[in-house]
Amino acid sequence: MSDLASTSAPAASPAAAPAKRPTGEILFALVFVSVGVAGLATAGSIPIPPSETGIGPRAFPYIVCGLLVLCGAGVVLQVLRGKVGQAEDSEDLDVTAKTDWVALAKLVGFVVLHIFLIEPAGWPVAAAVLFSGAAWSLDAKPLWKAIAVSVILALVLQYVFGGLLGVSLPPGPLLEGVPFFHG
Repeated sequence: MSDLASTSAPAASPAAAPAKRPTGEILFALVFVSVGVAGLATAGSIPIPPSETGIGPRAFPYIVCGLLVLCGAGVVLQVLRGKVGQAEDSEDLDVTAKTDWVALAKLVGFVVLHIFLIEPAGWPVAAAVLFSGAAWSLDAKPLWKAIAVSVILALVLQYVFGGLLGVSLPPGPLLEGVPFFHG
């Protein structure tokens, strides 16, 4: 009789215990929400030229920032409901590794340098320095290939955004006389 009683009682399962909500995932998603909200708040200040008859320069920022808010809020809701991402078995990640503060400082330094180089040197030069600096900071081997790819990528982006889409990216003194790089 005691065997029957013990088998009919539900066993406590580890899944029934309340799951701890991962704060890091929630904060990461809230960063996306806050960037989206800030973008939505400032996109209205983008000037619209009087000759604009299409959707205008505010449409893309509104779409991207709106999607950031929706996706970030969706991730927050999913995490609060207990649906969190599982680490893949094949991830090559050393969880005991310490943060490489030197590499992080280099990356931050190259982002700041990029910001200060845009006006005097032009966007392609500043972008090539940023991309090359990030590759160097993350120990890209061989470095000369990373630098070559950085220069090509910066020129392609300048051509696509400045030349084809008409986005005002300063070409700088090196590309001043090349008309298809101007926005």
